[in-house]
Amino acid sequence: MKEYQAIIFDMDGTLIDSMYLWREVDKEFLQKRGFSVPVDLFHHLPQGNSFIQTAQYFKDRFGLADSPESIMQEWNDMVSWHYENEVKLKPGAKEVLAKLYQKKIPLGLGTSNSYDLAKKVLTRNGVWDYFSAVVTGDMELLGKPYPDIYLECARQLKIPPEYCLVIEDTLPGIQAAKAAGMKAIAIYDEDSLEFHPQMQVLADAFVHNFKELENILNL
Repeated sequence: MKEYQAIIFDMDGTLIDSMYLWREVDKEFLQKRGFSVPVDLFHHLPQGNSFIQTAQYFKDRFGLADSPESIMQEWNDMVSWHYENEVKLKPGAKEVLAKLYQKKIPLGLGTSNSYDLAKKVLTRNGVWDYFSAVVTGDMELLGKPYPDIYLECARQLKIPPEYCLVIEDTLPGIQAAKAAGMKAIAIYDEDSLEFHPQMQVLADAFVHNFKELENILNL
């Protein structure tokens, strides 16, 4: 895996252990409005899974009076304390990022989450400054599985997409990376367990943890 000139990381489920938190947010947010969480909640996101598009999707699907902006703000408020004080990097993530940074390999962040939450959690964990490009889901871009977030990251890094490598934990993320013409390594996260067979077929490699990623990157 030596062909890459830059590496772009997803955040939730890839760099940080946070997917469980968003399941709680979905449950609490919907219960407060008299709904239970449907089994197929995220099976059909028409414009991708970015922060702003997911908010619009919730508004449309559940017929909410809330604006997408107020929904996003409520979600931010619900998890902000956890991102600022509690959410940790996955084991080995900081070491891999530090080694890549020391080798002067350009690093990008391509997340469906908001800029505010990304900055809070990665600053607290001491890795925010490693990233030369940051593209987040509250920007006016189509979310994953569309390639827009990763293409914008490559543009900011000034590296052609075909020389970018993406590290992702979800099927839509892997689909987005491949649609952008990039190589992709899938990394294990329990939240995506049911999609691992599809991810293993689509990705260029599959790793279970950051130690395995470190080995495959020859760091």
